[in-house]
Amino acid sequence: MEYQQLQDEIKAAMKAHDNHRRDILRQVHTELKAIEVNERREVTEADVDAMLKRTIKQTKETLDGSIKAGNNQERTDTLTEQVAILEEYLPRQVEGDELAALIDEVLADTGASTKKDMGRVMGELTRRTGGNFDKAGAAKILGGKLS
Repeated sequence: MEYQQLQDEIKAAMKAHDNHRRDILRQVHTELKAIEVNERREVTEADVDAMLKRTIKQTKETLDGSIKAGNNQERTDTLTEQVAILEEYLPRQVEGDELAALIDEVLADTGASTKKDMGRVMGELTRRTGGNFDKAGAAKILGGKLS
């Protein structure tokens, strides 16, 4: 997602009076603004995606704590909704048959054949997909292909 698109989504949420969407997107925007100010550079699409993932992780951790504490069901529902909202904006994950085909391609390109090469293969998968792939699924597939 591009930075300008994020700003447009916040405006649309404000016009639609969608407070949960507005609030969580503003949270992401605030973090990105800090990058702009502190690092004195333009925010990239990779920055936005990384910040979305980071915010999802933080929100899920807060949600887990809220569920374990067993307090305020309204807050738990809000956090659940916010995680779902943020996940809408993430790039599509590579998984299933598409992931298996990509793994075969990487194995052919790198010449990897042993489990010692798994880190190199995972690194190449990360580079080719921008980190948007099912890591557990890839490790399982690689476990069956590498000796």
